[in-house]
Amino acid sequence: MSALSQKKIVLGICGSIAAYKSLLILRQLVKSGAEVEVIMTEAAADFVGPLSYSTLSGKPVLTHIHSESDWNNHVHLGLWADLLIVAPATAQTIAKFANGMVDNLLTAVFLSARCPVMIAPAMDVDMWYHAATQRNIKFLESIGVRIIPVEEGLLASGLSGAGRLAEPENILNLVHSFFQVQQSMNGRKVLITAGPTQEPIDPVRFISNYSSGKMGVRIAEICLERGAEVHLILGPSNENIPVHKHLNLMRVKTAEEMFDAVKSMYMDMTDFILAAAVADYRPLDSSAQKIKKTDELLQLTLTKTPDIAMFVGAHKSPNQKLVGFALETNDFLANARAKLHKKNMDMIVLNSTGEQGVGFGYDTNRIEILDQKGGHVIFDKKSKKEVAADIVNALLLL
Repeated sequence: MSALSQKKIVLGICGSIAAYKSLLILRQLVKSGAEVEVIMTEAAADFVGPLSYSTLSGKPVLTHIHSESDWNNHVHLGLWADLLIVAPATAQTIAKFANGMVDNLLTAVFLSARCPVMIAPAMDVDMWYHAATQRNIKFLESIGVRIIPVEEGLLASGLSGAGRLAEPENILNLVHSFFQVQQSMNGRKVLITAGPTQEPIDPVRFISNYSSGKMGVRIAEICLERGAEVHLILGPSNENIPVHKHLNLMRVKTAEEMFDAVKSMYMDMTDFILAAAVADYRPLDSSAQKIKKTDELLQLTLTKTPDIAMFVGAHKSPNQKLVGFALETNDFLANARAKLHKKNMDMIVLNSTGEQGVGFGYDTNRIEILDQKGGHVIFDKKSKKEVAADIVNALLLL
């Protein structure tokens, strides 16, 4: 069965001489079993008539948010689609996307889309290399829009260079690959812990750490994109959590609460990714009243919190995979390997402190991955979304 079978795709078409190529894209999408809704900008109709698209898609072409007899619900389209692909995407539409401007149905659907978005640019070489266009492309990439690389060759202006719309075959191959990756975790139930825990000293004070929850939330996003059912157990965090029908979010504060949540569902999971920075100790006694500042010294007696990774490692079945994390300040590899084996993890993600721009609170990270078979892979510094993809890719190879 094709990876595109029964997929719902919105195909956006902008006003470019390359618009005729989108007919070939549409034909192959439909032939592969996809259900396609076509949205044309007003300028696109100057190059290829809507009748050609409606004939191939079997549906009326959408051009305006409202017509004389109907209102095209851009919110519905944004929720309905498994993928929004714009091919060709002109410099003007790319600029509108990057700046959140809405003046037609396509830009409205872009802002409403909860699905992944692919853009295949098409324009003259000077427009492509202009600093404004490159800024817009980089911004869209930074918010997760997938940019299909332009190709080089003879352009409509008579010039030759970069800016040609990617060939339909290359675009379709990328769409096929995208959906194949999307389905790589179908049927898997992934439990992810993320964020810090807060261990109360009194009603207004607690022991915690600098974890923001960014890494664990990015991992949850990647797993959801790839078809997994995700159970995210999140400590105190200000991260925006994706709205997804396959996401079960549980918010907790303390290590004990996180441990209880893991215990309540661990038997039903296929994978565990324990990215939370769980406090190792908590106050033995938490005061019911705010502790007043009196003596020069205040002594706290600390006791160990439950070891979630140790519990999962001891109780998981051979078919369940456990991924842990190690944040080390010295003897990085030795400490990570010891934790990997002691807690019966299948894989451990090693973070180190001291490098600028990585770790707690940052949007970038640099990791190393070790596994039980002796594998050791070192990665460059990347965005945490890219790091999350590297972690999930490694998990799928276990």
